[in-house]
Amino acid sequence: MHTHAPLIIDIAGTTLSPTDRQRLAHPLVGGIILFARNWHSRAQLSALCADIKAVRADLLICVDHEGGRVQRFKTDGFTHLPPMAVLGRLWADDGQGAAWQLGSGAQRAMDAAVAVGYVLGAELRACGVDFSFTPVLDLDYGSSGVIGDRAFARDPRVVTSLARSLALGLLQAGMGHCGKHFPGHGYVRADSHTEVPVDERSLQALLAEDAAPYAWLSHSLTSVMPAHVIYPQVCARPAGFSARWLQEILRGQLGFQGAIFSDDLSMEGARRIDGVLVDYPHAAVAALQAGCDLVLLCNQSLGEGRAVDELMAGLAQAQAQGQWQPDPASEQRRRTLLPRGPALDWDALQAHGPYQRARASLPAGADANAADPTSPRRA
Repeated sequence: MHTHAPLIIDIAGTTLSPTDRQRLAHPLVGGIILFARNWHSRAQLSALCADIKAVRADLLICVDHEGGRVQRFKTDGFTHLPPMAVLGRLWADDGQGAAWQLGSGAQRAMDAAVAVGYVLGAELRACGVDFSFTPVLDLDYGSSGVIGDRAFARDPRVVTSLARSLALGLLQAGMGHCGKHFPGHGYVRADSHTEVPVDERSLQALLAEDAAPYAWLSHSLTSVMPAHVIYPQVCARPAGFSARWLQEILRGQLGFQGAIFSDDLSMEGARRIDGVLVDYPHAAVAALQAGCDLVLLCNQSLGEGRAVDELMAGLAQAQAQGQWQPDPASEQRRRTLLPRGPALDWDALQAHGPYQRARASLPAGADANAADPTSPRRA
């Protein structure tokens, strides 16, 4: 068993090249994240995932597949899932006139969220994908373009209830889930793909509002992704590089025991630490030292993929020099994210009663929802 394989990398195309196979076999690589460029059809995706598992059966195959504008696979039978804000609006709709019933919207929304989670997880698993980075737990303040309708609602209690329901659906499909972006990305306008957002609120305010879902879900979340946001009242570093946020608050104060992913190290917000722009190996070491179990580097396999090779070599060198030591507990948390139980293949899934009922329970118009698989890039 590998003592710790923390790196999640990507590939450029729809099949594995010899270089891809070599990288995926590296002992520090624990998984792969897929994008729309890795998709052509269900048959191709299934073959690609089988090829990845043939390199190493324990590799975690991940994707950003939330619904709405963040859905990487949306053709060849994949259900177009709604943005999470649709579920939030459903929660708030208790009907009108004689049809009005207090709380009926909340009940319908939670049932629909379970259905969304099940369809999302079952369709991915039918093609060999293990894990999706969902749900967004950020609150919808109406100010963040990068979050926008990816958020369920403004009220942390609604967000928590709908996220728990979505996670139940994913669990029924045998898939874990990832709450993001801790402690909250919804309040700031800046996009951490291109700059470093700063949220000036106090720790007390953050814990009472944005971070509340993480406290309430601390015993059920299987993984968490921190925000590339600086909260200077709490720590000078972005949350993903802050031991204060990850070890003292998330693990210590909130009691979270699952896996912690870094967000994409190629993002501007992930490479500027203490005001200095650092390279990928330094960013990875900083994230791991702060308390991340796994680190992502996305969209750097294009061309020759030198950044991927530099990250692997740099982290191996950091280990040899004692700057970072593999953590068996982190590796166990990574392996816990692998799917539970066998998956139905696509044809069997289409005839499966629970899947058919879940499809029928999706919010009205969900399958007609247009999805842009290229935006945002990673968040």
